[in-house]
Amino acid sequence: MKLIYLLMGVSGCGKSSVGKVLAKAIDLPFYDADDFHPEANILKMKKGLPLEDKDRYPWLKILNELIKDKENEGLVLACSSLKDRYRRTLEANLNKKVNWIFLSGSKELILERLNQRSGHFMPIDLLNSQLEALEFPEEAIEISIQPSVEKIVKNIIKSTQ
Repeated sequence: MKLIYLLMGVSGCGKSSVGKVLAKAIDLPFYDADDFHPEANILKMKKGLPLEDKDRYPWLKILNELIKDKENEGLVLACSSLKDRYRRTLEANLNKKVNWIFLSGSKELILERLNQRSGHFMPIDLLNSQLEALEFPEEAIEISIQPSVEKIVKNIIKSTQ
């Protein structure tokens, strides 16, 4: 049975890095939600402005359609999914259960990783707004981002079997 994995968490927690390795390990396609942002959202974030719900909703609907299109073959999607209502939009009208994976770590560790990252449109200054917006996902499996990417992937696979 092919599964749906949604990796969530704030920017800099490793969603894309972990997602790519996880997808390869379990032979599923990987998608990064950032690749589906409308240009207006990217420009807003580049200016250091946090997205509002009205900015996110059309983007989340596009992602929900992607998940529905790939539901039978399975997928790994990296998407911040910070609020419960965003997660409900992403999993709306699906026939399969979503494996929510919450990649969590300390603010200090995430800041350290953000400082090492280059070429991403989201400035470090928006981390605080993401941490404030984060609603702890009760339905998710929480995975620490402290270990290596390979160990994180092993922990995810072990936790979802």
